Amino acid sequence: MAMRMTGLMSGMDTESLIQELVAAKRTKVDKEIKAQTKLEWKQDAWKGLNTKLKNLQSKFVNNMRYQSSYAKKTTKVSNSAAVSVITGEDAVNGVQELTVDKLAKTAYLTGAEVKTTSGEKATALTKISELGSLQAGAQITCTINGEAKTLEVTDETTISDALTWLKNECGLNASFDEENQRLFVSAKESGEDNNFKLNASGGALSALGLSLSSGATKIDGQNAEITLNGATFKSSTNVFKINGLTFTALSETAEKETVTITTQDDVDGIFDVVKNFIKEYNTVINEIDKLYNADSAKGYEPLTDEEKEALSESEVEKYETKIKDALLRNDSNLSSIGTALKGIMSSGIKIGEKTMYLSDFGIETQGYFEAADNEKNMYHIAGDADDEYSSGKADKLKSMIASDPDTVVSFFTELSKNLYDKMNSLSSSVNGYRSFGSFYDDKKMKTDYNDYTTKIAELEEKLADYEDKWYKKFAAMETTLAKMQSNTNALTGLLGG
Repeated sequence: MAMRMTGLMSGMDTESLIQELVAAKRTKVDKEIKAQTKLEWKQDAWKGLNTKLKNLQSKFVNNMRYQSSYAKKTTKVSNSAAVSVITGEDAVNGVQELTVDKLAKTAYLTGAEVKTTSGEKATALTKISELGSLQAGAQITCTINGEAKTLEVTDETTISDALTWLKNECGLNASFDEENQRLFVSAKESGEDNNFKLNASGGALSALGLSLSSGATKIDGQNAEITLNGATFKSSTNVFKINGLTFTALSETAEKETVTITTQDDVDGIFDVVKNFIKEYNTVINEIDKLYNADSAKGYEPLTDEEKEALSESEVEKYETKIKDALLRNDSNLSSIGTALKGIMSSGIKIGEKTMYLSDFGIETQGYFEAADNEKNMYHIAGDADDEYSSGKADKLKSMIASDPDTVVSFFTELSKNLYDKMNSLSSSVNGYRSFGSFYDDKKMKTDYNDYTTKIAELEEKLADYEDKWYKKFAAMETTLAKMQSNTNALTGLLGG
């Protein structure tokens, strides 16, 4: 960079002169910066729309291609206090009768209160021998499913030792309640197969308060039992999975009481699948129309930092919003996407011998002159309580789901397949232009953005060189003037002498 001398000798405002000269050249740099800024905003606009398109495809269209997405059923129970029911996809429609004959029980042994020979309260570290006299060779035997485990009880064996053995060796839950001075032993799971039996010799169980003769109480494990349509079913738990339904027995039914189980298609559930899809589609198509039909921003360009300084923050925001809203106006790629989606939605689907349309299910757009701007391609479901336009109309879709669910499912399955395939095509990879899953030329835009960065850097360098050139010229002029002044002063001195 040249040494930047101001007009000391000439008296000229060389700084201002040079900046005026540079400003004329600066417009080229500003033009490229504004173009890059506009491209960046356009990228952001596409990214936002792209996310909505991908969400429509992945979360709605993708799932609706499969009939399992519509396999929604509901089950009503005449006595929900006796049994609860979860309806699976494979549940069969129909009315069934059920009784709860037995509830599952977990084997549970509640020990009697233990007492130490010293009269002090027992703890987990208290020796069993301190709870009562033990005979030589005392043992405790635990039997589960015919398998027996034995603990040798000595004078040094503690309550804690017995609890650890019951838990680790016998697979039981076991604890000692110091507050109530009782041992509690139970199976880890309910049912007959998890029942257990404790036997002992040498007085070990009596000392622990776990023998029935010493006051312990025992509940044996029991299987749950229900009768469904005359057939008996047993389970170690209170849960039964039968023919697509999951029953949970809650209480035994009274004598001669029968619970009615009614399974049918979930009309509201299937309706919501279609409604949610239509709602998401409307959001996307309205956004596309809004972006494509935006007001022109001709003559508006991004502001430079200097231009922003002359405006308030709200004025800058309003100005930039005007540009951003119009970035995809009349965009050909946007038009292609919108036209493709609208074409699929308005096309007929052959179901059996009949070609059907969305209108056959009570799903239509408003009249062209009736619909609001940028809402002319959105669909309304007749009878939808959340739609002001169509809520008062007859609920054709729900009626068809109730009367002919197969036709409804077949139509929307096929429509979704067509829409999914078209969206896949629109977002396929294009070498050098587009990444897979992108509905716009994201790669090309990134390349163009980087090209702008390179070009701006080159122009900035040229501008700096241009500025330095003028500083050098003015510096040379000042140097020449200084020499002339020096020579003049020298001459004047000689003449005066």
